[in-house]
Amino acid sequence: MTLSTHLQLDGIRAVLIDLDGTLVDTAGDFGVALNAMLADLGAAPVPTERLMTFVGKGTANLVRKTLAERFPESEVDGLFERAQDKYEAVYTSINGEHTALYPEVREGLAALRDAGLPLACITNKQHRFAVALLEHYGLADQFDLVYGGDSWPKRKPDPMPLIKACETFGVSPAQAVLVGDSGNDAQAARAAGCRSLTVPYGYNHGEPIQTIDTDGIVVSILGAARAILATATPSLAS
Repeated sequence: MTLSTHLQLDGIRAVLIDLDGTLVDTAGDFGVALNAMLADLGAAPVPTERLMTFVGKGTANLVRKTLAERFPESEVDGLFERAQDKYEAVYTSINGEHTALYPEVREGLAALRDAGLPLACITNKQHRFAVALLEHYGLADQFDLVYGGDSWPKRKPDPMPLIKACETFGVSPAQAVLVGDSGNDAQAARAAGCRSLTVPYGYNHGEPIQTIDTDGIVVSILGAARAILATATPSLAS
């Protein structure tokens, strides 16, 4: 685990965690749904590696960016509604089928729960898709809150969902930490006044994680738990 020397995780009373690229590798599902959408429009598929650079800012952005890979800008608006409907229909039918839970997610969540810390999953994925995916992996009951990109008027990198979670938990933003995989997450944490930790294996719009203004990089959710709980429970940091 690599942490910035200035990182201060004392006083943490709530943990907020991203979903795609942080808890679950969802690249396979995105690829299947988006390429089915393109096929419906008579367009060639886009490689999954390219599609993943569009992940992180909600479904509408994902669909628009994908359309822009295959259609002139002047046609994207006219195709958008049909394309999004097709994407959502396919995604609903496969949600979780082509995904994988990242290593040490269950262990990390269990450590945080055992310590009595409230947990919120805060994602830009639509709420219904987020809950269904967490249920697919038996993780829904690990979270006290699940906020999707449609839960509030604004989504990450706006701080609104983080602030709302802190209000619900009765903690100040300075007493919460957001664990994510992208600059989107770190920007939201900075704007909210929360602290942030970043895992190195996610998407981050195709950019190196070293470009993220985060408080520290941890190897996994268990690594994040150990860092958060180290002051209160030294044995977990070993």
